[in-house]
Amino acid sequence: MLNPHLLVFDLDGTLAESKQRMSAQMGDLLAELLQKMPVAIMSGGGWAEFEKQFFSVVPPDTNLDKLYIFPQNAAQCFVHKNGTWHPQYDNAFTPIERDHILQALEEALEETGLTQPPASVWGNRIEDRGAEITFSGLGQEAPTEQKQAWDPDGTKKRTLQEALIKRLPEFAIGTNSSTSVDITRKGITKAHGIKRLTEMTGIPIERMLYIGDALDEGGNDASVIDTGVPTHAVFAPRETEALIETVLHAHKRN
Repeated sequence: MLNPHLLVFDLDGTLAESKQRMSAQMGDLLAELLQKMPVAIMSGGGWAEFEKQFFSVVPPDTNLDKLYIFPQNAAQCFVHKNGTWHPQYDNAFTPIERDHILQALEEALEETGLTQPPASVWGNRIEDRGAEITFSGLGQEAPTEQKQAWDPDGTKKRTLQEALIKRLPEFAIGTNSSTSVDITRKGITKAHGIKRLTEMTGIPIERMLYIGDALDEGGNDASVIDTGVPTHAVFAPRETEALIETVLHAHKRN
C-alpha cells in the first residue's frame, strides 16, 4: 500500500538498530511524514527507550500532536496534547502477577539452560517495565553485533518462549529480532494497539500500514497480522527509510 492514511512502525530493527538512536535522516523523514499523516510507533521497550532512540533525534519543530507512542508492546499508549505527553491507557501488572511471572521466568531459564549469563553482559538481563517484563540474553545494552551472534537462527529465543508459554498461558509471550523475550498481559500485544489506534483516530485498519522486522510467526510484530492491517516487512532501518520516501513521493503525486 503506497498511499496509507496512517503508518505504524516498530522501533528496534525498523526505525533504529537495536537499542541505538535513529539516524538523523530517519528523524527528518519521520518529521516530514508527520506533516502529512498520523504516525504510531510500537515497541517492546519502555518510555526511556523512546527518549533515547527517538526523541533525541527528531527535529525540535516536529508536529508531535499527530504521533502515537505505544511502549511495552502496546501495553501503554501516550499522546501529545498542549505541549506535553498524556497516557491514554496503562496495563501494568499487579504485584501478584509480577511475582508469578518472575518465578516462571526463573524456572524457564533453568529448563532451557539460559540461567547462567554469558561471559560478557551489557546491563540487566531481566527488566521490569511495569506493563511488560523482558528477558534479554546479553543484557539490555548489548552491542548489535553481539546480539546477532548470540542467537543467529532464533533457536534460543523460541525455546525460551515455548517454556514460558507452558508456565504462563494466561500471558502473551513474544520475541523480537535480536535477543529478547517479552511478557505482557494476554491480549495486550501490538494487535491490541492497532485496535485502540483505529478507535482513537477513526482511521480504518485497512487504511493503515504496519512496518516491522519481526513479522514472522512468534515475532513481536506478528500479532498485528490477525487484525487485518496491511504489513510490510523490513530487515534494517535503511529499508524503512526507503519505504517512507516511497510513501511521501506517492502522497505528493496525489
